[in-house]
Amino acid sequence: MYQSFLKNKIIFLTGGTGSFGKAFVKIILNYKIKKLIIFSRDESKQWDMRNEFKSSKKIQFCIGDIRDKERLNSSLTKDVDFVVHAAATKIVPTAETNPEECVKTNILGTINLIQVCKEKNIKRIIGLSTDKSCNPTNLYGATKLAADKLLISANDFDKKKKSIFSVVRYGNVLGSRGSVIPFFKKIYQKNKYIPITDKRMTRFIISLKDAVNFVLLSLNEMKGGEIFVKKIPSMNILDIANSIKLNPKIKIIGIRPGEKLHETMISSDDALYTYEFRDYYKIIPNINNHPKFYRANKAKRVKIGFNYSSDNNKKWQSHSYLSKWIKKFPNYH
Repeated sequence: MYQSFLKNKIIFLTGGTGSFGKAFVKIILNYKIKKLIIFSRDESKQWDMRNEFKSSKKIQFCIGDIRDKERLNSSLTKDVDFVVHAAATKIVPTAETNPEECVKTNILGTINLIQVCKEKNIKRIIGLSTDKSCNPTNLYGATKLAADKLLISANDFDKKKKSIFSVVRYGNVLGSRGSVIPFFKKIYQKNKYIPITDKRMTRFIISLKDAVNFVLLSLNEMKGGEIFVKKIPSMNILDIANSIKLNPKIKIIGIRPGEKLHETMISSDDALYTYEFRDYYKIIPNINNHPKFYRANKAKRVKIGFNYSSDNNKKWQSHSYLSKWIKKFPNYH
């Protein structure tokens, strides 16, 4: 699908040793790219990743932190075609108790990346966002909303574009590091119960493979300034628990600081600038609203008051599906 688009391209991936990064590498190596530069700050994870993909000569590893603009500048060379920005501080309770660190990575790090990319005229930059950035109630979501706004406003809408920036927004990634599934499994194996914050809670879910493919689709289609939102299923938190162990013992522990009962990916305010496609939505920038362009691409504007939340979703996933997925990928994290 992306053969011609990715052929002979150099891609720079921030936060490249995380769960998304590993999945991204496995998929991107199927295409005829020229080089993939993995930029991350954890030398241990990079060492493990080097060994895992040692047969590939297309991967280059760089130790560095997006907080460090000088290192970012020396690592992100002018011949890079595309940047995928996945680096983030993302665990909600960690961000709540270490707010300065979350701001330094998610906001200041994004500013550094934008400035370096503009200075070097990198063609396309796409940032990975989260459902928590829409109407945020926690610091992580607030910093990701700020990062989204920074990336969108980085587009020079009034001049000839050399670098264009867009954002991809999706929900909880199945089995990713720090996600609820490995957490539930670990607690259940140790204590024989699953901790539930609230039985009414719902979440959007997406597989790593689908997340990577959606990022590639968005990277291919981006014009600059859009927020791409994939249509994905929701699950109730009890169904997620039942996928670990059918009818497990449940312990209600209450909602954690900064946690939402339901997640939203498109708010009613966003709806004013949202267009629907078959498998996803695009929120176009209100500072550069071009409805004719989207109508020409057979998209339709969503209705006024539209809201895309995990509790009003048309697509739902069962615990039996997730249970089969966990059995298929027992060690996935």
